[in-house]
Amino acid sequence: MAGPVVSETDIDAAGLAVRLRAVTKIYHSGVTALGPLDLEVAKGQFVSLLGPSGCGKSTALRLIAGLAAPSAGRVDVSHRASKADGCHPIGFVFQEPTLMPWASVRENVRLPLKLAHVTATEADRRIAEALALVDLCEFADAYPRELSGGMKMRVSLARALVTDPDILLLDEPFAALDEITRFRLNNDLLALWRKLHKTIIFVTHSVFESVYLSQRVIVMTARPGRLAREFRIATVEPRGEEFRTSVDYVAYCREVSSALAPSYSGQRGA
Repeated sequence: MAGPVVSETDIDAAGLAVRLRAVTKIYHSGVTALGPLDLEVAKGQFVSLLGPSGCGKSTALRLIAGLAAPSAGRVDVSHRASKADGCHPIGFVFQEPTLMPWASVRENVRLPLKLAHVTATEADRRIAEALALVDLCEFADAYPRELSGGMKMRVSLARALVTDPDILLLDEPFAALDEITRFRLNNDLLALWRKLHKTIIFVTHSVFESVYLSQRVIVMTARPGRLAREFRIATVEPRGEEFRTSVDYVAYCREVSSALAPSYSGQRGA
């Protein structure tokens, strides 16, 4: 399947990780899922895409990842790594962990390195580093059936990080988790972002999650998804639980909710 259009010199000179220009996606069924959508994401930013079901949030991620091609418009993605060294510019964390049930945690994380023909010694080093980042070293030999939902998602995150991507795409990774686990993983994801300086594009249905995590919240219209409004979340860093209970947080959530309301009233199917 066609990958994203890459124009490294132009996009890198602008300090951008991702740029979408007038991007539209029409499926074979005739449904226009997305667009036209214009979006720029600077290197190192944490950006959330927020909108109703069916508005094209996940479609946008797939286009950025090169898992699908746009019907019109242009997708530019900056990257430095090559598949030859077992790295890849983009890591993708899906809504479901999609782990191989017959394989241990270590072997699930190894998969992208195995596909890239990375040597066993180098792969073992990278796997150990990735598991340490998500606090799962002691569960390296465990199997998915022995893990909680939150731990499975950590394995999925480690698998995305093991290739040392520049850009991390997350498609509602915490949606199915209980609130306590979700809050903890939100905090852990923020800590990883600060430590690793990755560009993160995060899809969510939750106003509260988007405001807590992001530097920018992109509110999308109902299908076909377009940019309805953007919010820049300006707060003291590093943010933590005190931000979640602050007056500023509540005010941002109220503003974002108000901007999102028309998208839900105009929603056409899930």
